[in-house]
Amino acid sequence: MVSGNLFHCRRNSWPAEEYVGRTALQLLDFDGGSPPEQAWRRRLNSHANLLKEFSVTFMEAMRMMSLGLRLWSYVREEASHGRKAPIDPFTKEKCKPSASQGVPLGGMGSGSISRGFRGEFKNWHIIPGLCETSPIFVSRDGGNKKYSSVLSPGHHEGLKKCNDSGISSWDWNLSGQHSTYHALFPRAWTVYDGEPDPDLKISCRQISPFIPHDYKDSSLPTSVFVYTLVNTGKDRAKVSLLMTWANSIGGFSHHSGGHFNEPFITAKDNPPVTFAIAACETQNVNVTVLPVFGLSGEGHDSAKQMWDRMKQNGHFDRENFEAGTSMPSSSGETLCAAVSASTWVEPHGRCTVVFGLAWSSPKIKFQKGCTYNRRYTEFYGTSERSAVNLVHDALTKYRIWEEEIEKWQNPILKNEKLPEWYKFTLFNELYFLVAGGTVWTDGQPPVIDGKPSPGSNQQKSSKRGTRDTKQESVKDNHVKLTAEQVTNGGDLANGEEQSVSKYAAVHGPQMAKATNGLGSQEPIPYLLSKNGPENVGKFLYLEGVEYIMWCTYDVHFYASFALLDLFPKIELSIQRDFANAVLYEDRRRMKFLADGTSGIRKVKGAVPHDLGTHDPWHEMNAYNIHDTSKWKDLNPKFVLQVYRDFAATGDMSFGRDVWPAVCAAMDYMNQFDRDGDGLIENDGFPDQTYDAWTVHGISAYCGGLWLAALQAAATMAHRLGDRPFAEKYKLKFIQAKAVYEAKLWNGSYFNYDSGTSSNSRSIQADQLAGQWYAASSGLPPLFDENKIRSALQKIFEFNVMKVKGGRLGAVNGMTPNGKVDETCMQSREIWTGVTYGVAANMLLHGMEHQGFTTAEGIFIAGWSEEGYGYWFQTPEGWTIDGHYRSLIYMRPLAIWAMQWARSPPKAILDAPKVNLMDRIHLSPQMIRAMNEINVRKIAPDNRCFPSSAFRCEC
Repeated sequence: MVSGNLFHCRRNSWPAEEYVGRTALQLLDFDGGSPPEQAWRRRLNSHANLLKEFSVTFMEAMRMMSLGLRLWSYVREEASHGRKAPIDPFTKEKCKPSASQGVPLGGMGSGSISRGFRGEFKNWHIIPGLCETSPIFVSRDGGNKKYSSVLSPGHHEGLKKCNDSGISSWDWNLSGQHSTYHALFPRAWTVYDGEPDPDLKISCRQISPFIPHDYKDSSLPTSVFVYTLVNTGKDRAKVSLLMTWANSIGGFSHHSGGHFNEPFITAKDNPPVTFAIAACETQNVNVTVLPVFGLSGEGHDSAKQMWDRMKQNGHFDRENFEAGTSMPSSSGETLCAAVSASTWVEPHGRCTVVFGLAWSSPKIKFQKGCTYNRRYTEFYGTSERSAVNLVHDALTKYRIWEEEIEKWQNPILKNEKLPEWYKFTLFNELYFLVAGGTVWTDGQPPVIDGKPSPGSNQQKSSKRGTRDTKQESVKDNHVKLTAEQVTNGGDLANGEEQSVSKYAAVHGPQMAKATNGLGSQEPIPYLLSKNGPENVGKFLYLEGVEYIMWCTYDVHFYASFALLDLFPKIELSIQRDFANAVLYEDRRRMKFLADGTSGIRKVKGAVPHDLGTHDPWHEMNAYNIHDTSKWKDLNPKFVLQVYRDFAATGDMSFGRDVWPAVCAAMDYMNQFDRDGDGLIENDGFPDQTYDAWTVHGISAYCGGLWLAALQAAATMAHRLGDRPFAEKYKLKFIQAKAVYEAKLWNGSYFNYDSGTSSNSRSIQADQLAGQWYAASSGLPPLFDENKIRSALQKIFEFNVMKVKGGRLGAVNGMTPNGKVDETCMQSREIWTGVTYGVAANMLLHGMEHQGFTTAEGIFIAGWSEEGYGYWFQTPEGWTIDGHYRSLIYMRPLAIWAMQWARSPPKAILDAPKVNLMDRIHLSPQMIRAMNEINVRKIAPDNRCFPSSAFRCEC
């Protein structure tokens, strides 16, 4: 819990010496074994408290009763079809979330496995499965001293039960009192300082291939564990390390922990998945394997028998490498495999032992029939055996990965001007790009109901290469592997030794058409979308593990800074998908739960809320609370993101490709300017990302986004040579800006909206979102600098500092009298990503103290030891009591907007310091024509748009 005086006695650093003895740090400073100076740290015996979920007030429940009944009915209807509803507040996970998360394993988009800070493997995001422990065992034999223990604190259920042959029979002797965890994504260190063996110092370094601008290795489903061993005793010691793995398909969970089912696969359609665990054998390290053992011992060695053998011998039989293929498992059976690495460590000597883990689930199948190949299959093929090749390459390449990771991180970590907490939190918030249910495909058309799409390379599989095997020497190391193949029934393959050559295949973009819901021929957005000169595949990430919608766009607006900074080609690919979607229409009917009305699923000209859930790219707008074609923030956010990405990358091809969609998105918004003053109005319902917070008339949030979008669109038109469009939207900007300031500026900040409700004068933390994007994109300020700084200072003094002294972040709404706005649940929440965005805006305007203090509230409440325990599962937001809503959420990636503010890209830094809006000269004819227009508002026919709206003459 956040203590009362924490804010006033903040620490600037969390040095490793406070968690690990200086002597141990010096001894482990060998081959990267010592943890870094900046990292998020915990002791392994730290209490992992259960997290507290938010609840609505009685009045909020009464107001939302009709919505709740419709949502409950919809959830039941989806369940009857074997599908999970995108938003389901009624079904709770059996494993209650706790403050126990750590750095996840693997690259992006190929499935991930989370790992708790105590060492347990937790949330599986490969296919639906139960939670299993896969512990590392250490045994030490030297002189008369023998120690053995699982390297995880002994919190296992039913330890040492009588006649138990499962993993609870193992030695869970680690207290965790002298063991610590140090996280700096994508790496983590666990230091065992004299436990379980007082004469043995152990460091386990976990490494995953998350490497900015590397679009190959960052897609790989693999991780490496490097153990550094230091013998401080007087006798040489034989140390054995053991890594075990369970297939986790359909078996009983023998180790408690949270998990989240994937939203896109049904149990009967699980694609096969292969796991492989391996270790490096050297002159000093002997590797043996046990290809199969069971939890009960029926037909195989039991977990207890395997453990007892390791305790006695410290290794398995070498003959196991020649054991041949094991019998397939029956449905529902959990099978396990193990790899052992043993070595002698001399007195005061050191040794390194390396393990690898890989998993291969080459196909991703969505519930409504479409199947795609994952990105990594471009390099490793679709064989279920590719996990063996993946783990081999991981063990031979991890040093290169670490060099690239350090090259990326060191400039930030060594910047003495940055707060210590910020440095490691910046990197650790990236966990979401691995653990946030990400999917990264190879960019090829899908297989639909088992049949390849027209033009699909899967129709031409004979042209796709097969990966050869050959002996490959890497220094003097040999990689010993045991592979565990899991199908729907849970098959287990034999252990083997293998090294492989590289495999690659390149495919061009395909075009095809498919039938829409009405039976007419419509282009599939997925197939029409271009990736530019280089095909980097298609990328999806969830809004959150509780809100299972892909690439939710109003949230991506905040999170996209991370992708643009680190993987800009992925960001441009997502923007191309949405640009294509703007011009697409889906006339299938859907019901909107907020008011019970119905409408068409996707309106042409409107930016979709998301790319879908059960059939992404083809069935968009899984969100069905409101009709998002009437939302006021999505289209401006699209234009702003497109311009920012265009300005940051300088990619003229991208700009020209998406320009028709920008024109359509801007023209679509004209219907919401009901009085012809150039400024859009909200419609008296929650028609923006704050989808429970009603807005009336002109709003600071949506109006500000519209102003920024007008400026961005006019500037982009000028750069692309579309003079009529540039003139048109410059004039609208001039008109709208005057109205916005006249209606909302009150002398110190912009009112929430121009209505007459009780909260119309509330101070919204996000009121300057449009200005934030304008400044981030190198555009001129929307308002005078003194007004911008005045509003930001008001937000800092009220929304930040008046809520527990700044220890929680920025509350969304605050009344002018200094009380939290209790209008609805969202007005009284602190949103983590919005707080980071506000902090970034402050940095952009020279308010460094206010910016870092604002963002530090999120660190204190969410990540610090005194906080609520939301590390590596940062939620959408929390209340002032610390109760969360929606764990593992996309929007907190907005912390990278702060880094963007401090270090904008070269293209924006080096751009001419000229206001391009000043170069857009309005012709007399344009001014006269605009003055003479008698604006008539006609309800648009959503079936079509004038073709000129999509024509770019540049």
